Amino acid sequence: MDTILGLCIGIGLSAACGFRVFVPLFAMSVAAIMGIFEPLQGFEWLAIPSVCFALAVATVFEIGAYYIPWVDNLLDTIATPAALVAGTLTTMAVGTAEMSPFASWASALIVGGGTASAVQLGTVALRGISTTTTGGIANPILSTGEWIGAVILSVLSLLIPVFAVVAVIVLSIATWRWIKRKKQQREQNPINHSPL
Repeated sequence: MDTILGLCIGIGLSAACGFRVFVPLFAMSVAAIMGIFEPLQGFEWLAIPSVCFALAVATVFEIGAYYIPWVDNLLDTIATPAALVAGTLTTMAVGTAEMSPFASWASALIVGGGTASAVQLGTVALRGISTTTTGGIANPILSTGEWIGAVILSVLSLLIPVFAVVAVIVLSIATWRWIKRKKQQREQNPINHSPL
């Protein structure tokens, strides 16, 4: 049961990493300092106040940078591999001692890294569609939704992990349908959706 709960927490946190890399790490650090969350052995550094402060600063800069035109698209190229690493780390930090180190890292990479990468690639696709269809005007709205989603998923993952997994599944399906619908609209009316 602890393994399943740990994976649920990891899925929620890694999905949040797909929206914003530092938000879930900051949330984990705050929760660890407050005693709400106990990181797995080797990840005790999350409970160090100076680490929490550094993650807070990184979170503010990451969120702010996504509001700068064209920088948001550039950040996506950096955030994609960073989300994979952060998703793996967050899932590993909430793992259980019941699993062997190899199984823990393998599941963290597959489940955590895979979830974070999938969400990040979804946000890249959404930003690409937004940039193409609106010239980037709608990108700040998308950025706002992403960081709010990262905060909500991080908190839910630490407090109600099963609900966070359900939210990830619902968000994934909704995003996939929206992207599919936008692509169909562009194929049917290529002139109306031209970036020029």
